[in-house]
Amino acid sequence: MAKKRKVPVVKKNGLVPQRGGGGINPGSFGSLAFLFGAVIAIIAGLVSPTSPNPVLTSLLISLGIVVGLLNITTKETSLFILSTVSLVIVSALGGAVLGQVAFVGQYLEGILRSILTFVIPATIIVALKTVAALAENK
Repeated sequence: MAKKRKVPVVKKNGLVPQRGGGGINPGSFGSLAFLFGAVIAIIAGLVSPTSPNPVLTSLLISLGIVVGLLNITTKETSLFILSTVSLVIVSALGGAVLGQVAFVGQYLEGILRSILTFVIPATIIVALKTVAALAENK
């Protein structure tokens, strides 16, 4: 009787659980960094909307670098860069407009500024990785 081969189960987040000993999967670490970065960006925008907090800014930049290094695959590069460049443009221009909204405008502008602080380092890392990959292929 032939043994049945186990097919890896893919979870909702697209990750395949690793066998054997609880090692950290770099993809899941990058996903967590993205989730924490998004949440911290919102919190930072609400906590200090007019002047960026140096500790939160440093944390957002660090998480953006981690996301750029660990979370974006080669297949996702083009879509990621297109999405983040669009997000940067809309956030930069939209922040000024949303900042004019009564009562909550400064908070909306602070949140968008914090999102930019998180996304720009990830975009730079992915763009540099893409340029390096293109240079290797020539």
